[in-house]
Amino acid sequence: MIRYKFMEPFDQIPLFQGLRVLTLGLVAFLFALSTTPLFTKFLDKYALRKQLRTAESAPVFHQFHEKKAGTPTMGGVIVWGTVMLLAAFFWILNLIFDGFWSNMNFINRAETYLPLAAILGAGILGFVDDLLGVFKIGPKGGGLRVSHKILLYTGIAILGAWWFYYKLGAEFTFISVPFLDSHLSVGAWYIPFSIFIIVASAFSANETDGLDGLLGGVSLFAFGALTVVAFALGRYDLAAFLSVVMGALLAFLWFNIYPARFFMGDTGSMAIGITLGVVALLTHTELLLPLFGIILVLESASVIIQMTSKKLFGKKIFLSTPIHHHFEAIGWHESQITMRFWIVSAVFSGLGVVIFFLSRIYLGI
Repeated sequence: MIRYKFMEPFDQIPLFQGLRVLTLGLVAFLFALSTTPLFTKFLDKYALRKQLRTAESAPVFHQFHEKKAGTPTMGGVIVWGTVMLLAAFFWILNLIFDGFWSNMNFINRAETYLPLAAILGAGILGFVDDLLGVFKIGPKGGGLRVSHKILLYTGIAILGAWWFYYKLGAEFTFISVPFLDSHLSVGAWYIPFSIFIIVASAFSANETDGLDGLLGGVSLFAFGALTVVAFALGRYDLAAFLSVVMGALLAFLWFNIYPARFFMGDTGSMAIGITLGVVALLTHTELLLPLFGIILVLESASVIIQMTSKKLFGKKIFLSTPIHHHFEAIGWHESQITMRFWIVSAVFSGLGVVIFFLSRIYLGI
């Protein structure tokens, strides 16, 4: 039987923190689930609907998704909106009252300032991009140019890298390698490294968001793995933040699974991707992130391989990319692809968690 010291602060007892993390996740799920119908009415009222790519630019995509034209978009607001509203709500209650409400507040300078800023910044930027697409403002049917998106999200990543290196201290000058007793010190090179992780995570998530429920499901497993990691490291506010993200994602998936009531949009996919990268860096699991986000890696890799092959050899490797469209082209049903990718994500996220704990046991941490 586990016995805690009498003088140990109650809010540091793992059992209490576990209940706190689960409670916040449940609150986020119920809040998002109950408010989503109002949000969907808003999307319908103002005709905020997805504009699909033309058949000439994406023939395989158009063949299988033409019927989805006109589906409401920007549903990702449900995820980051829930996170920000609950963070602000419990923070304000903590200022007004004391006691119980201090336990619900998960805003913490060292743990959650950066992921909260990242999910909000990327969410707002994606929202603007989605609006431009809805109203057909911009090149190729509307939205920001890819080059502009890269610059803007790299700007967010630079701010994040600056915060890591200059605000959070010497802890973020090295890379943690599983089973390696000494950390890999990189000094100031940690800045470009963290920028790459954040930007790559954002655009990989964006590539993955192509089927009903796909990104929502695979990111749910990734966030679940990172929640376990954060909790094991004693970063309980970060674990609480991640639990809120998961609760909001579950509510989003309630409406987004096939056939989707609405799409996530860039406002959701970019926010999710950037947050995954930031949290992996905060928990020093950046080298395990490819396992937590295995589907994101495969989706981006398929696009890079396809573009490289067409450029160098003038031929395609896949029928269409990202790779989920290749599986559609060979006859897999959309929901079949989504479920199988969910399974792969669950297995590899679990593998990443196992490696994390085995490494700690091996190193005697």
